[in-house]
Amino acid sequence: MSMETVARQALYRQTHARDGDLRALADRKLLSRIWRFAARHHRRLAWFVAISVVSALLTVTTPVLAGRVVDAITQGGPASTVLLLAVVIAAVAVAEAAVALVTRWLSSNIGEGLILDLRTAVFDHVQRMPVAFFTRTRTGALVSRLGNDVIGAQRAFSDTLSGIVANVVTLTLTLVVMLSISWQITLLSLALLPLFVLPARRIGARMAGLSREAAAHNATMNTQMTERFSAPGATLVKLFGSPERESGEFAVRA
Repeated sequence: MSMETVARQALYRQTHARDGDLRALADRKLLSRIWRFAARHHRRLAWFVAISVVSALLTVTTPVLAGRVVDAITQGGPASTVLLLAVVIAAVAVAEAAVALVTRWLSSNIGEGLILDLRTAVFDHVQRMPVAFFTRTRTGALVSRLGNDVIGAQRAFSDTLSGIVANVVTLTLTLVVMLSISWQITLLSLALLPLFVLPARRIGARMAGLSREAAAHNATMNTQMTERFSAPGATLVKLFGSPERESGEFAVRA
């Protein structure tokens, strides 16, 4: 076997190595691990949840007030009532914008703290690994963990937390208002709810799989960049490789 063949096979094995660590994302212990990092920011998380509840309250208030305006107009109510409700709706809109700004600030603040904690924990963990770990682990995959995957985990946590809190509060208040207006239409709406929930769950599972697949592709792409841009990798490519083939493989992964 020629030296060129050996070099090409070594590059191929390193670039196409399977990333078994991604399966840990489906581990049931994931939630406890996330909470261990999130608990360090418990005060800001409490404020974040409280502000999200306020935001949900304001979200439900606007359509209720709009309905009052329509009722006042159709029932020939006084113009002062319509004007007062319009002013209240405008005030709610301003308050909703302010609350959204605070929520975004808290989300970013907590998210950046989580990024710092996760990156530091991963870096410290890798530092403690034996030398044999680095011989069988792709450098690009480690770089991807500290870069793209950490940011993705932070966004998933902050976005999911705010979404769950806001949606639960909004759904509860909406059901209360709907029942007070017409329980018949409310029951009809609830009967149609599975038509939306079941496809959403299937799509959610599919999206989770696509996210793991995207993380694997990013790790593979970063591996190729890290190896080809290093002095030994660049030397092997120039001596035995084909720049056109390397460019084509990178384009497929990218």
